[in-house]
Amino acid sequence: LVKPLKTAGYSVPARHGPAAWLSSSSARCARLPRLVLGIETSCDDTGAAVLDEAGRVLGEALQSQKDVHLKAGGIIPHVAQQLHRENIQQVVKEALSASGVSVNELAAIATTVKPGLALSLEVGLQYSLQLVDRYQKPFIPIHHMEAHALTIRLTEQVEFPFLVLLLSGGHCILAVARGVSDFLLLGQTIDIAPGDMLDKVARRLSLIKHPECHGMAGGKAIEHLAQTGDWQRYTFRLPMQQYRNCDFSFSGLQSLVNKSIIQKEKEEGIQEGELLSCVEDIAAAVQHVVAAHIIQRTHRAMLFCIKNSILLPKTATLVVSGGVASNQSIRKDLQTLADANGFAFLSPPPRLCTDNGVMIAWNGIERLHAGCGILHSTDGIRYEPK
Repeated sequence: LVKPLKTAGYSVPARHGPAAWLSSSSARCARLPRLVLGIETSCDDTGAAVLDEAGRVLGEALQSQKDVHLKAGGIIPHVAQQLHRENIQQVVKEALSASGVSVNELAAIATTVKPGLALSLEVGLQYSLQLVDRYQKPFIPIHHMEAHALTIRLTEQVEFPFLVLLLSGGHCILAVARGVSDFLLLGQTIDIAPGDMLDKVARRLSLIKHPECHGMAGGKAIEHLAQTGDWQRYTFRLPMQQYRNCDFSFSGLQSLVNKSIIQKEKEEGIQEGELLSCVEDIAAAVQHVVAAHIIQRTHRAMLFCIKNSILLPKTATLVVSGGVASNQSIRKDLQTLADANGFAFLSPPPRLCTDNGVMIAWNGIERLHAGCGILHSTDGIRYEPK
């Protein structure tokens, strides 16, 4: 296991929008900014962070399980749960220690309760409720995807509404963010997510055995090899061409890629588990078609929003977040799409695109400020995997 990452003092520029909250009234000026502890255990990263309502990250800690699951070839839920149990107390302690804040000074505790792996969510919720009960603090249950969508408001000055594209290992969602808890869903994946598909293709290609990809997660290995590959060597048809909507599909595409890999293994006379000579080209082709599918559906969403005056041309913004948003090639393609359609393009820094405690604490701050979803009784609160 890697040592917990501790980053204290990550601060937001003074021009940042929420900083204005502190000076918006004499009442706010008269008191100290409210503080929120965020806790994240939705999948395989144990994260915690303390933020104030100006958006300053006072303390942060993150424990990744990547290396453990990489060796196993995928995330094993009961293993993830056990590692969360072993790490959560230390991670929260690290974040609080780095912030110099005690639990008594917190205005609330915010925790991911949906969606995610049931066994992982359970650990974060149980631990949080113990803290809430012990210190009598308000509890803010967090929707993981809402947190990803709102992270941009921590790092950039962006007002509602904006178009948001969430790309990760578990989700692919297009929505209009109209408020802190007000989202208009335009489209989502009907089967698997892009990150999941890229990871599965990387496993089928045995990229963990590639000398350049040792220790890389599947999607990262695809991105790395695609840089030197020729995507035109393989042609995979775009999914869902007959459906004129904003939904996504990646499972059929994965099947097509698997067939190509099997065919190529036969041609080269090798068994599954051995490295093909053309992995760079396959990686490039897969990344290209995934990006093209995402671009096509996102473009349709942009046109829909402008045509129906959901977004105004002068202020139209595309926000991209989630783990796959760290893929620099896909990110660059989305930037080009936004530029061509007169949209501003915004994305959180890569470290805030993957799962972390900062985005959960920030979602808590947003909800605290909006006065919504703050619980003073946790009776009946449950985690929801779906």
